[in-house]
Amino acid sequence: MKEQPTLVAEVNIQKLVLMALAFITIAIVSVAGVYYWQHADPYVQAVQAVRGDAVRGNAIFQMNCAGCHGTLATGKVGPSLRKVTSRRSQLSLIEQVTSGKTPPMPKFQASPSEMADLLSYLKTL
Repeated sequence: MKEQPTLVAEVNIQKLVLMALAFITIAIVSVAGVYYWQHADPYVQAVQAVRGDAVRGNAIFQMNCAGCHGTLATGKVGPSLRKVTSRRSQLSLIEQVTSGKTPPMPKFQASPSEMADLLSYLKTL
């Protein structure tokens, strides 16, 4: 009879291991799916296909972003954008700028070349 509790414990451990493996597999597939979906977005592909110009990006920033982020991007109503490209990916920045999901930041519907210019400028901060 002593063998039966050991067998039950082993079965429970196997179930936990299988559940953990299933969870890890689902997480990896989900992350890969989101990554693929973001890179498959035609707008993102168009932005990445254009070489941005930081000077034009600065002009776009001054007209559309400086009111909240400050003329030197040090923050005002919106946060400082200094070294933002070291904290956020290009995809994340594109999503942030175009989505308007973080009020009071409005949606900014930039053309792919304007977005590439803005991203180039942000890299200089």
